[in-house]
Amino acid sequence: MAAPAPDTPPSSGRDALLGIGFVLVWCTGYIAGKVAVAHAAPLTSLTLRFGIAALVFGALALVGRVGRCRRVDLLHSAATGVLMLALHFGAVYVAFQWGANAGVSALVIGAMPLLVALVATLDGSERLGAWRWFGMALGLLGVALVVADRVDGATPLKAWAMLALGLVGITAGTLYQKRHAAHLDMRLGLTVQNAAATLVLLPFALLEGFRFDDSAAFHGALAWLVLVNSIGGFALLFLLIRRGAATRVAALFFLMPPVTAVFGHLTLGEHLTWLKGAGFACAAIGVWLATRSEAPRAA
Repeated sequence: MAAPAPDTPPSSGRDALLGIGFVLVWCTGYIAGKVAVAHAAPLTSLTLRFGIAALVFGALALVGRVGRCRRVDLLHSAATGVLMLALHFGAVYVAFQWGANAGVSALVIGAMPLLVALVATLDGSERLGAWRWFGMALGLLGVALVVADRVDGATPLKAWAMLALGLVGITAGTLYQKRHAAHLDMRLGLTVQNAAATLVLLPFALLEGFRFDDSAAFHGALAWLVLVNSIGGFALLFLLIRRGAATRVAALFFLMPPVTAVFGHLTLGEHLTWLKGAGFACAAIGVWLATRSEAPRAA
């Protein structure tokens, strides 16, 4: 699979469709994940999810007769998997177990686009103009408005610490993949990433007793997480990171809490308010400002 030209302008119709598809697919994972952890230990469900995804991507790589690559490229993909999958999702799921609610976690992880932009600016890999920085700030405001009614003071300090660790994981993983692992064949790259995450999480899953029930709800949620999120969602994320700047891809995460709130309303009966609607508008405008190619750059 030949790599497309890097940093393709995000204004193209293809990139817009990829971005919309990614947001919609990724957000369904929060609903399915909520069902899965109700029927399984959190790290056990992640180990099963990433392990099965690794087998599926591995089979696709074999069927497609993906050629060999350098060992260093495989190591880069493994590092990305440890950061973006094992560290990020593992820390967030443990934070849930330790008392963090969805609003607090969305607020912390929602800072990821700003952190990516800050790191990319400091190391000189990207330059953002004033309007794109304003878009980033507006996106974070949108996230805060959407989750405002779900943030309370009951979250213990250790849960906050795990969420911060998850924030570091997804930020570092996004930047690392863009710089070191985006050119690898997608099937092979995602095989290695999911396998590495599985190996890292497996000992912790065994400490949990590898506990899950044999209910239809769990198997359905797991199937959705593997087939739709791990395969569809991460394939789209892989392509987006390959095609665009890291900050443009990261900005899409501002849309995750508001879109998830809409899905929660439609599937779980969660209440929508005018404040959430205002947050959705702020996040959407912020993403548009942060990702449009014609945004002015700072001198």
